[in-house]
Amino acid sequence: MKHPKAAIFDLDGTLLDSVDLHALAWQEAMLQFGHDVSFEQVRSQIGKGGDKLIPAFLSADEQREHGKDLEEWRGNRFKNEYLPLVRPFSAVPDLLRRVRGAGLRIAVASSAKKDEVDKYLDIAGITDLVDVTTSSDDAEESKPAPDIFNVVLKKLKIDGADAVVIGDTPYDAEAARKAGVRTVGVLCGGFSEDELRKAGCAEVYPGPAALLACFERSMLCN
Repeated sequence: MKHPKAAIFDLDGTLLDSVDLHALAWQEAMLQFGHDVSFEQVRSQIGKGGDKLIPAFLSADEQREHGKDLEEWRGNRFKNEYLPLVRPFSAVPDLLRRVRGAGLRIAVASSAKKDEVDKYLDIAGITDLVDVTTSSDDAEESKPAPDIFNVVLKKLKIDGADAVVIGDTPYDAEAARKAGVRTVGVLCGGFSEDELRKAGCAEVYPGPAALLACFERSMLCN
């Protein structure tokens, strides 16, 4: 395998400890609009954008009737109640500096909205370390569709074989595989190693700090 030219990071659950907070906001939105959905059911879908998450719980008629209102309610709830609680996992800026030191460009590919992505970069303290960002606003379909990664590759002007994705969900790995990109998985988002490997992750680490500690042996360095 040739040395990669770029590392493409997911945000929620990969660099930021935010998955439970997103699940809470989605669950509350579902209940607000009359859908009895458990926290565990919603959490298993985090990593997808609203375009893929909502159809997992609402019928086509329900989506037409109040799908947009539900997603807007969720967005406002998250920003007002939960965004202030989001924190980065340990060693995130150190990991990205190590990646840059190895000569790789850094991209962020998230299913979040653009304004959320900008805020997340600030929270993680990595705004100045990222070369390219994409959000759900850049793609017709969110993960596990490959759209977001295809946009990143186009912005970086590289092929999929020249990049490595770092993500925490099977949806990251599925989307990356469809875009021809290898994936490193992290367990800090809550999915199991078995789930990540079955989805296509070639390597799995507990989190950003562990990936940093093992950097020289990882796909990011080889």
